[in-house]
Amino acid sequence: MFTPEIIASFNELETSLYNYICQHGEKVAYMRIRELADETHMSTSTILRFCRKINCEGFSEFKVKLKMHLNTQKKIILPSGQHVITEFFERTLQSGMEDKIQQAADLVAQADSVIFIGLGSSGILAEYGARYFSSIGTLSMYIKDPFFPIPSQLLHNSVTIALSVSGETSFTITQLHQLKQKGSKSISLTNNKYSSIAKIADINISYYVTEEWYENANITTQVPVMYILEAMARAIQKVNHSN
Repeated sequence: MFTPEIIASFNELETSLYNYICQHGEKVAYMRIRELADETHMSTSTILRFCRKINCEGFSEFKVKLKMHLNTQKKIILPSGQHVITEFFERTLQSGMEDKIQQAADLVAQADSVIFIGLGSSGILAEYGARYFSSIGTLSMYIKDPFFPIPSQLLHNSVTIALSVSGETSFTITQLHQLKQKGSKSISLTNNKYSSIAKIADINISYYVTEEWYENANITTQVPVMYILEAMARAIQKVNHSN
């Protein structure tokens, strides 16, 4: 409703009116134009000009749009994520995920280095994964810049681990493609096996949990990813000690 361009176009009076509406939106939505004029010490003509500036033909249309805007801004009570996590672990015990984790561990155990990539919350976990793997003696690093200069000796006999909930993050796809072109083997952790990143990788581990969004942000639980990373790291350690 109030785009940055529209807000930037407000004069001093309109900015004052805008600030009042932001602070008293629920009240303004049910006011008469004369009541708003009295509250803000402005003329009704100023208020009507304000309405036209935000693409409303009059004050009545403005109030309708304001009510709709307020409804979309109301806070959503997030459901407990316990059932999602419980489902994941129950499914893990019954599926072939442990076999996939072992395959990934065997691949990493044969490599000289591991490169983690990911963006957003997946990037945070990619950095965590690099630290966790390094703690058990596997040379690992997290790279968030696709143009970061990687020494050729680090790429030699390396494995790239790509993290992405959707599996369609263009930034991560670009990174993974570039590293594969340079000879790095690849493992992906995605929410499903049909995504682009899952298809590109040599080994894909999919965890299949319900995706959740809040105000345009993906808040899907990352507990499965942490479990997979730690289980993989422990499996790698076992392989290394058995050799």
